[in-house]
Amino acid sequence: MATYRELTDAGVATRAAAVLVGVPRASATRRPRTGVPARRPVPVNKLSDVERAEVLAVVNSPRFVDLPPIQIYAHLLDEGTYVGSISTIYRILTANAQVKERRRLARHPARAIPELVATGPGQVYSWDITKLAGPVKGTYFDAYVMIDIYSRYIVGAHVHAAESAILATEMMREIFGIHGIPQVVHADRGTSMTSKTVATLLADLQVTKSHSRPRGQSAVF
Repeated sequence: MATYRELTDAGVATRAAAVLVGVPRASATRRPRTGVPARRPVPVNKLSDVERAEVLAVVNSPRFVDLPPIQIYAHLLDEGTYVGSISTIYRILTANAQVKERRRLARHPARAIPELVATGPGQVYSWDITKLAGPVKGTYFDAYVMIDIYSRYIVGAHVHAAESAILATEMMREIFGIHGIPQVVHADRGTSMTSKTVATLLADLQVTKSHSRPRGQSAVF
């Protein structure tokens, strides 16, 4: 670029000098990088450290500690007080790691999800009723199935033409008579599962009843 500068210093037009040197005019006229970043001028309205501390004290005062900067700014402006713009308040809060939920929120301890744990067979049974397609289109049967969650063994299965709490209790009596009475019987919150008939049977046998919805209680095995 030294030749280009010599030509331009001698009065040659920049376009002609670029053609003579054989470089694009935009590249030739581009200001060379010095490697030192340009120093930005300090804004004349920049807050001092003391002023920034005063703003922080205001927003953290008992009166404003639960309010966002936009509301603090509005309240102070209504009173004829100006401590800084909304963006300035945000910058000060950011510099002090306070840009977060500033309201006093209740802290609740984490709650463990309830689980059913079976350490051996015959402790926890789970049952459900599902639809089975019949031989004719549009006809369905109800399959009552109960399994031991520890062994995954199907301890009983009945198929009926309809869903009924009475049929469910008959299946349970039969299963309990063969495999023994479990400690817990788990099911969802279907109509038959939450019926008074089933609840009474389990209560009479001192069996704990468990339901999976709406809290998503799970069986672990």
